[in-house]
Amino acid sequence: MQSVPPTPSTLLITGLMLLMGSGCAQQPDKKALRIHKKVLTVDTHCDTPMRLTRGGFDLGQRHEPGQRSSGKMDFPRMKEGGLDAEFFAIFLGQGPLSQDGFTKAYDLAERTIDSMYAACERYPKLAEIATAPADAYRLEKKGKIAAFLGMENGYPLSNNLSLVKHFYDRGIRYITLCHTSNNQICDSSTDEKELWHGLSPFGEKVVKEMNRLGIMVDVSHISDKSFFDVIKLSNAPIIASHSSVRALRDSPRNLSDEMLMALKKNGGVIQICVFNNYLVEVKQDPRRNAALDSLRQHYGDYNAIKDEKVKEEMRNAYMALMEKYPGTRATVSDLVDHIDHVVNLIGIDHVGIGTDFDGGGGIDGCNDVTEFPNITRELVKRGYSEEDISKIWGGNFMRVFRKVQELAEQGNA
Repeated sequence: MQSVPPTPSTLLITGLMLLMGSGCAQQPDKKALRIHKKVLTVDTHCDTPMRLTRGGFDLGQRHEPGQRSSGKMDFPRMKEGGLDAEFFAIFLGQGPLSQDGFTKAYDLAERTIDSMYAACERYPKLAEIATAPADAYRLEKKGKIAAFLGMENGYPLSNNLSLVKHFYDRGIRYITLCHTSNNQICDSSTDEKELWHGLSPFGEKVVKEMNRLGIMVDVSHISDKSFFDVIKLSNAPIIASHSSVRALRDSPRNLSDEMLMALKKNGGVIQICVFNNYLVEVKQDPRRNAALDSLRQHYGDYNAIKDEKVKEEMRNAYMALMEKYPGTRATVSDLVDHIDHVVNLIGIDHVGIGTDFDGGGGIDGCNDVTEFPNITRELVKRGYSEEDISKIWGGNFMRVFRKVQELAEQGNA
């Protein structure tokens, strides 16, 4: 494994020292801080770009943690939390499988990608668009954030295989094949009905084309049948960019032990999701459920709302409801329980972290990016070595990333 030399950064050290004095997070010990500063830290999934396309959010400005309008991350807070590389998700909600739906999804994907390039161009001393593993290490030495792009939901590919190459050229380095509903590529883990019973014929072509180009295949959100179809078809290692362990939290969004064993054989990696409902069972609150039902009755299906102002109203109402009835909160200890399970089942080389920040992610002790050192502290507390932590925080994912690109370059994918 390639070692990552220490790269002291004034901003990083200052941010970590501020965190040590903060009352909202447990003080990481000196060993954890040293390791956290030294290793390359990678988060493989956040939905922060949605805030850019809605307008009014500036990635280059610091937003006070804990405020609804602040979101979970920005470039200055990433430095404070010691995060070196982030995969910013180009998220597309699922709409109708029609040409009009495909066109709207494509247009939104293009605008969202544009917004990420614009943010990095506006703050060139803070961040840079990255497209290869080497970029992360190079930018880390310069004290800059490596801003990678992933696409959450292959919906904007339409039924046009050439668009896979188009989005590769735009910087997309993984594609989450679907989201919460079935699409033209595969079935979703959370759709009530099966459409394809796994991958569609077009989806099989998409996976092969992603292998050919060097785009990582992301199996988060896809159905179990779709997962095993991908495992059989992909010649390159796969990723689950933001999923957790089904043995500890029985959710269709999580991977079963059988799936984890298949992932190991494939050489892939699961990035544990920092999301309450995927880590622990959220206890039902009748008041909360009634309020959610009332919200849905008033606004209808969120994805069907065309007026952006109405969508904003529904989002704000939903956030207010979550604040009033917060439900069960997972902890950093719960998160590391999931990491432990993967390590004990398939080994240290197949696990990492994908927060889903600004897409629902956030737990006690790691509610935004400034609290990332708390994860390292818990790993140290449980006896993980510096080499182990280096693998979990980025080494495992970067190994897969490199392999996917190498196979494509060699024409073996």
